[in-house]
Formats: sequence, structure tokens, C-alpha cells
Amino acid sequence: MTVLLGRAARYSEDWEPGSCTDGAVVMEHRDTGDRFDAFRALADRRGRPGVRLIEALEEATSGAPEVARGFGLPAAAGLGPATFYADLSHRRGERHVRICTAAACFAAQHGRHLTDVEHALGVTADQAPGPEAAASLRTVRCLGYCYAGPACLDGETPCTGPDLAGQLTGRVPPHAPPIPVSDTTGDPVVLAGIVTGQPPWQMWPQILAESTPERVRAEVAASGLRGRGGAGYPVAAKWAATSGSPDSVVIANGDEGDPGSFADRLLMERDPGRVLEGLALACFACGARRAVVLVRSEYPEAVTRMRAAVETAYADGHLGHCVHGSTTSLDVDVVRGAGSYVAGEETALIAGLEGGRGCARPRPPYPTRRGLWDAPTVVNNVETLAAVPWIVRHGGAAYAARGTARETGTKLVCLSERFANPGCHEVEIGTSLRWIADEVGGGLRGGAEPAVLQVGGPLGGFLAAGELDVPLTEADLARRGAALGHAGVVAFDWETPPIEVLRHVWAFAAAESCGACSPCRVGSRKGLELVSSGDPPGEEYARVLHVMAGASLCAFGQRVPPAVRSLARAYGDRLRGWAL
Repeated sequence: MTVLLGRAARYSEDWEPGSCTDGAVVMEHRDTGDRFDAFRALADRRGRPGVRLIEALEEATSGAPEVARGFGLPAAAGLGPATFYADLSHRRGERHVRICTAAACFAAQHGRHLTDVEHALGVTADQAPGPEAAASLRTVRCLGYCYAGPACLDGETPCTGPDLAGQLTGRVPPHAPPIPVSDTTGDPVVLAGIVTGQPPWQMWPQILAESTPERVRAEVAASGLRGRGGAGYPVAAKWAATSGSPDSVVIANGDEGDPGSFADRLLMERDPGRVLEGLALACFACGARRAVVLVRSEYPEAVTRMRAAVETAYADGHLGHCVHGSTTSLDVDVVRGAGSYVAGEETALIAGLEGGRGCARPRPPYPTRRGLWDAPTVVNNVETLAAVPWIVRHGGAAYAARGTARETGTKLVCLSERFANPGCHEVEIGTSLRWIADEVGGGLRGGAEPAVLQVGGPLGGFLAAGELDVPLTEADLARRGAALGHAGVVAFDWETPPIEVLRHVWAFAAAESCGACSPCRVGSRKGLELVSSGDPPGEEYARVLHVMAGASLCAFGQRVPPAVRSLARAYGDRLRGWAL
């Protein structure tokens, strides 16, 4: 049965039953694919609680249904996010520890750190604590300390290194070194403030006084800047797609979920003003008067630094009403995420900001046409925005002269703890991955021999140590079964059994699938089951890979099969048969 809530006349003849999301009735327009979500429409009429609902669920002592009813919403509107986000779905002890089990921390000690911490705290990971339990332990997939792993957060206190158990029991003090940084280009773009001390907010007043949105978009278009969050879409084209609507919203995506990458954390913690200036310039180019910075909850220091930077920007007159005496007004909010890898995908991120489960939504319509509460919405990654002030200052042609003809500019590359020189390094697009690993990274620590390198995150791909003579471009990496993504590079040495690395990738997929579509939800769990069984791969495994790649709703499920195939190819005979 089809149910229409409100605006029934509008959604009668031209709309037909579509898919269901979070139990809500969804209607799809026959011509455009526009969707009507009954829960979302009700929340819209109840004052758009969105982030307030998520925050209330996190702080609640009562159940999710009661919290939802407090906002005038049905119980399911609270149960949806409460059972989806990692920060909401498990009861916490008085002491709550989040321990990273992602690629870099797994590679550092081959996963043994989790067992050590469980024994030290006397608790089992991911089990709800009893009423008298003093501590709870939750596994997460990346805390942004890939350069110093393994890592955990004791409340909001980071601990890193081989002796996590000792730090948590007080035998040794907590240890969390700052992110090592370097520039290999001679003229850093994104690291200009961190490496050279160049202050932010230098171009913003000048642009307001002398430029136009069209000119800013033209410079960024001339630069060839593409999104640095993984999709690589041309930034100026995305901005232009909003058609300059004053209702537009720009979202700075700081939900850096790719294990192996910590570039966004670096920028938000060490140079938040540059991120905000890039965000302001993006809003100016789009005609937007509202912006949101979404920071993942696993980055508590980044949340604090970004909020402080916003307060300073208001005090200095960079934000607010009629900024610097112009006709431009701009307001910015900083929102903390609630723990989900897939919620970093732009449509899932928007769903989370609206108070729903962070599941990807079918497109069209695209967010630039109908995004946050139906407003035209641009989602740009933090690193992308941090490059905009340099481009506006030096001109698009200067940026386009760097990198390659097809993929311009620079990129932050993050090297994991296994490297002799781990950290975040700015390089020009097109730089050899071999040179990055051997010269910038110094090879593996202790002279260890690398087995495989994971490039571009867990859904990027794997390359064998002998296959690193490849330019760091999306096109070149894709031809070799990897991806640029966030450009996190995680090294695995030969001490980690290849089958365990394969199992780890499937475990990540099973844990982080949002569950919105059955090919990914069922396929990721079935893939993990088959790899963990000890039996050789067969037709069922091949069928899982085929269905996930061809039928998953978003890039998460679609990319799992290429990722595991690239891993099997990189290990060669040691994973014979798994590259089906």
C-alpha cells in the first residue's frame, strides 16, 4: 500500500512507489527520480531537528523512541540512527575506550594489540558493558594516527605505539606524537600555513571587495582542481551546478574515514583557518550564505580546533552579516559526526545531518540540485577547500602548471607507521609512487621488505612491492587496480600472513556496510564468511564478487571486489585462486 503524508495532490499522479529507506515510504517521480521520504518530510515539518536529534540520542538516558517523541517524531525516527551509528548503538561504560583496528594499526602489530588491550581492561571489545562495568571497549576503523599506530582514544586522550595496554593501565604515560609533515614541491599549496607559516584569511577580504563569484569559479576551473576526497569530480563544475542559488549550502566534509589517511585531521587541527577560508571562498563562488563543517567524532581535537577557529573568524569579521562591509553574509556551523565510514559519502553525510541513518541515497537528484533539506548542496572535502586560497591568490594557471596535463596540482600523501619516515607529505600529482615510498618514506623501518602497499584506502587497491613504478594519478593507479582516493599509503610487511590481510579487508567491508542495499550488506558478510572458512574459493565466492560489483547502491559495495582482487594479484602465488 502506498501512503502519502502531506502535499498529497502534488504527489498523486506523477509519483509512484519506490524503494524504502529506514522503513520510510519513499515515492519516486516517474520522470526525474526525485524522492519523497515520509519520515524526512515529517522531520521537516517538526523544525528540522537533524543534528539536534543525533546529539540528543548521544546524551540521552532514556531510550531512542522517547527521544524521538520529544521532537514530535515517531519512534522509528530515533531508532534508525540510534542503531546505525557506532557512537549511539552501544552503551558505554564510565570509561570508554575506542581502539583502532584499521589497516595501519592492524599492520603495525598484525592485530595483536586488540587482544592485549582487552586483557588489560578486562573487557571484550564491542560488547555492551554490564550495569557495574567500569569500562567499555569499542573497535573503530581509523583514528587518524596511522603514522604512529596502533592507536586508541581513552575518552578523548589519544594513546599510540606498541604499548597501548601499558598506557591504558597507567604503567606508562599516554603517548601521541604530532603528525610529521614535509613538502616535496618547493612551494606548498595545502601545507602553506603549516610548513611556511603563511597565515590564513589573506584573500577573503580582497575577494569580497574586488571580485565576483564568476571570477572565482573561473580561476578554480582554470586550475583543474578536482575533489580530493576520492571521487575526483571537477570542483568548479560542482559549484556551478548550484546555479548561484542563495539557498545553497556548502559542506566541508571532514569525515575522513579512509584508514591510512590523516591529511584532513592535520589540516583541521593545525591550520583550521585555511580550511575555513577555502570554505568561505567556495560559498562565495556558489552564492551560498550557509555552510557546515562536518568533523568525524573520532577526531575530538579537530572538532575543538575547528569550533575555536569559527569563533575567531566571527570575532575578526570574516563571518557573519555583511562581511567586511560587503553585501555578503555567511554563517558556519561545526557539527560532530557519530561514527560511520559510509557516512562520509556525500549523500549519506547529508542524510546524517538531517538526523537519519547515514546511508547513501540513489542519484539523481544530485545534491547540487536537491541536497540538505532540499537545498542545492555542495560537499567538498577538507583538503580540497584548503587548496582554494592558494589558487585564488596565485591564479588557476599557476596551479594547472603543476602535476600532469590531465590531473593538475598537488596532493597530500599519508604514509603509515611501517615506513621509516611516516607522516603527511605534499607531492605533485604524477610523482612516482616508488619515489614516494623509497625516498620520501625511506622504505620500511628496520630495512624490512615490503609485501604489498594499500593505496587509496581500504576500497582503493593493493600493489606489490615490485609494481610501484607508477605515477600518482587516478588514471595510472586505476589501470593497475588501485585508486588515488585520499592517497593514504599503508605498507604491509611479510610478517602478516596474506590470508589475514584478505580477511581483514572483508571484515572492514562487513563492519562498515551501511546496510541500505542487500548486495553489499549480504555480500560483504558472505565474503568474510567464505574467506574465514579455510576452504579454497569457488563459484559462490565468484558470485559474491560479481553481484557486489554490479548491483551495490554506492561505490562502497562496488569497490570491494576490485580491492580484494587487487590484493590477491599483489600477493601472487600466496593467494592463488582468490583473484576470481
